[in-house]
Amino acid sequence: MVAEVRTVAFQGMDVLDIDVQVQIASGLPAFSIVGLADKAVAESKERVRAALHALGLSLPPKRLTVNLAPADVAKEGSHYDLPIALGLLAAMEIIPKEDLAQYLVLGELSLDGRIRDVSGILPAAMHANGHDLGLICPKQCANEARWAGDLEIITADGLLPLINHFKGTQIIADYSALSHDAEDDAAHTAPSRTPDMAQIKGQENAKRALEIAAAGGHNLLMVGPPGAGKSMMAAALPGILPDLTAKESLDVSMIHSLVGALPEGGLLRRRPYRDPHHSASQPALIGGGQKVKPGEISLAHHGVLFLDELPEFQRTTLESLRQPLETGQTLVARANMHATYPAEFQLIAAMNPCRCGYMGDAEQECTRAPKCGQDYQNKISGPFMDRIDIQIEVPAVSLADITSARPSESSDIIKQRVIAARDIQYKRSRTYFKDAEILNCRLSTAQIEELCVLDEPTRKMVNDFAEKTKMSARGYYRVLRVARSIADLYGDSDVMLKKAYIAEALSYRRRFA
Repeated sequence: MVAEVRTVAFQGMDVLDIDVQVQIASGLPAFSIVGLADKAVAESKERVRAALHALGLSLPPKRLTVNLAPADVAKEGSHYDLPIALGLLAAMEIIPKEDLAQYLVLGELSLDGRIRDVSGILPAAMHANGHDLGLICPKQCANEARWAGDLEIITADGLLPLINHFKGTQIIADYSALSHDAEDDAAHTAPSRTPDMAQIKGQENAKRALEIAAAGGHNLLMVGPPGAGKSMMAAALPGILPDLTAKESLDVSMIHSLVGALPEGGLLRRRPYRDPHHSASQPALIGGGQKVKPGEISLAHHGVLFLDELPEFQRTTLESLRQPLETGQTLVARANMHATYPAEFQLIAAMNPCRCGYMGDAEQECTRAPKCGQDYQNKISGPFMDRIDIQIEVPAVSLADITSARPSESSDIIKQRVIAARDIQYKRSRTYFKDAEILNCRLSTAQIEELCVLDEPTRKMVNDFAEKTKMSARGYYRVLRVARSIADLYGDSDVMLKKAYIAEALSYRRRFA
């Protein structure tokens, strides 16, 4: 007797069809799983055996073979438990195998027959919807699956209700057809814990740079002594960024679903903010590992990646960021597979001016200054620094600023200016580039030359600065991108950039050592 159940495998962001083929044949009792299965899948037979035993069912004393086809695709994860169990039940003629043909099945089994949640439900549900299939998944993941669109969702917290449903003795309602309370969306409507810009004392120049970075999606580096507020300002950045669009929310949520990081199954509506420790390895940051997973830069897709204590990161780890910063994606290459993950993130970095942190302060700096600062900052390569659009110095906060009662602008006020500036960018790019919505940070060289025109005096100023600072061609175009964002914040959509915009953009382009 042979039965088939459909499930999926994940290869990067791609969802691949997998057929779970179960055969019960005469021969010595055995239970084998074949088809390039990893350790978690190979152990599935013990979980399935125990779950069926908990329901009072025993496997027949015959030769049981489970083939995961196609056999040359690597299978990883515990979500194969439920399709294997249902395939066995269909092969044992306990449930009709024809009824399973219209469903995609994912779920992990407990030893007592309960169905546990698994990662990757949202992309699997999107795949099922695209192939006119229903979805059978754990009850904990049903709220996540319903965002995939109009598809039938059969969900249960145990194997027994599923058996009864397919035998016709119990009806499990289509979860997507049920009404849902507003509490279902609590994951993405909960109050934000992002610091408000009004809480940041002083640092007007840094806050201005942060607003420009938010408007154009530019990378930003803050250099200053400990306690100057660098980390707080970085954490406040998501609060002045526009909320995710529907498409962006779905893209980001699918990545987080692959690692099981969606809160309570709801879609992410606010831009992600990731701040890995400087001890993070290259696979943790870029993606990969023994079992290939998205890294921090992909989890920060359409959001913010904050690297604090930048020189303390391993040099090879930082250098691996150079290509994703340019292309907006990362390719993890292995001998048996290639996985591509999106990584359009905004890099915000912070560092001290030197190892002791007080270079420039005559009372606190160490005896090796300024050489210690040069050695410390030189741990970051020139090509990496060249990819950071805005580089600012963040001085220590004065006591007068801390005790000042002068009100500061809130994040909501700044956010409205950022949204207005981005609307100008989107409208301009739709006009010039045929419906494409492009942020200034993603403009190509040809697009920059079309949208950032300089008069002769302004061009001479830029040329003089470039010659004096040995600015690269990449640096030149990044200055123009920043100047374009400054103009957009002023509501100036003219392609001829004013000298003041270029001068301000040049002030953010310098090294500190």
